[in-house]
Amino acid sequence: MKKLILASAFAFVGLTAMAQPSETAVEETVIISATQDGFSEIEMSELPEAVATAVTTNYPSATIDKAHVNDQKQYKLEVSLEDGTSGTLYADENGNWIEM
Repeated sequence: MKKLILASAFAFVGLTAMAQPSETAVEETVIISATQDGFSEIEMSELPEAVATAVTTNYPSATIDKAHVNDQKQYKLEVSLEDGTSGTLYADENGNWIEM
């Protein structure tokens, strides 16, 4: 009986060692830029100076939370005001406001 249990244990260990994959899987990291309404998010450092100046001139209490750009170099700005309200502004690359 001891030989049967010992033989079963060796068979189990042998079969589990054979079930291990022989190749190592390599993970590939893909960065996907999310777009919404044709706009893709950009860093604040990529925002043109004319657009940032237009926001500070026309909305002095506003802070830009997020900036997005589309293929026509139109900028979508998510801003928040000191009083807690927030909104979305659209401007071209020269800092002119546009209606969307």
